[in-house]
Amino acid sequence: MLSVLFTVILTAKTGDLALYPTNEADAETVLLVSHGWHSGLVLRRESVTGEGAGAALRNVATRFRDFSELEFGWGEARFYRATPTLAAFDWRLALSALFTPGGSDGVIQVVGLERPARDSFPSADIVPVRVSRAGLARLIARLEASFKLTKNQPVDLGPGLYGPSLFYEANGRFSYANVCNHWAADLLDAAGVPTTPVLDTHPLGLLADLRWRAGAAPLAPLAD
Repeated sequence: MLSVLFTVILTAKTGDLALYPTNEADAETVLLVSHGWHSGLVLRRESVTGEGAGAALRNVATRFRDFSELEFGWGEARFYRATPTLAAFDWRLALSALFTPGGSDGVIQVVGLERPARDSFPSADIVPVRVSRAGLARLIARLEASFKLTKNQPVDLGPGLYGPSLFYEANGRFSYANVCNHWAADLLDAAGVPTTPVLDTHPLGLLADLRWRAGAAPLAPLAD
């Protein structure tokens, strides 16, 4: 138990106090969305073409021009695309994704939200995180770098899991040490938010981490 605690402390990232927390009047609210087995981030479409953006995000913003908010998620190519819900969870695919030597290929799913995130995902845990403009630019740059480019354009892999969505080829290797929740936490870390990779391995740990270390509380669930 002490060794686990030591590992948690040793690997914790301190964030950047120059970026987070922020009192800027024009700070941006980024939403961490946990679907129970997977986490992603929701950003305003306008934001993904700002400072830090490149060819990939500008292309995505054009493709999803009809939506004011976009959800971004990263995961293992086979498992992510075969698991639209927790009920579809396949242990064989999951174990292969986690323990393939050298890691497995990643993909990014982009979803255009037709309604606000709380309405779009009524059962999800959603945590709003306010980041500075400089922090947002670093987050956007990190997100841009997640896309694999061919001829300076992102590679469309076809429809996503739900709603108006697409999968794209991604950089990064998926493994037990680099899961979707780590990817989401790394984007927030780029914005200066303190994170704890050991806790962030599981969505519940990531939610607790954001509450304890970043002071970010989940949105209330929708009233019945």
